[in-house]
Amino acid sequence: MTFRHPAERGERGRGLFEHLAERASNFTSSPLFSVLCLLLVAAFVATHVAGLSLSSQLFAGELMTAVTLLLLALLKNAERRAEHAIQRKLDAIAAALLEQHSGESGRSTDALKKAIRLEDES
Repeated sequence: MTFRHPAERGERGRGLFEHLAERASNFTSSPLFSVLCLLLVAAFVATHVAGLSLSSQLFAGELMTAVTLLLLALLKNAERRAEHAIQRKLDAIAAALLEQHSGESGRSTDALKKAIRLEDES
């Protein structure tokens, strides 16, 4: 099994994972998610301060660990998509500059126009 970058899987559009990752990324950057995280941390502290059972304390800790792991995966996904979009734009700019320098016009200019709108597609 080979793992490829999500943007390199083909030009036929984004799959379910890409849509889910984008929506989750949008949600985790919202004020509502910040409030939920603060409540989660407050619940974690409250279980320790209240001296609740060890199983309750472990559950609160495991919940925070799970949220952290999910956020790490979302962050990495967003980073990879942004990295790929930037690289495609740089490649398109370089190709268009080379094409312009040689006095030609055509495919590279079209590729540059497409790359500029890359965030709309990602």
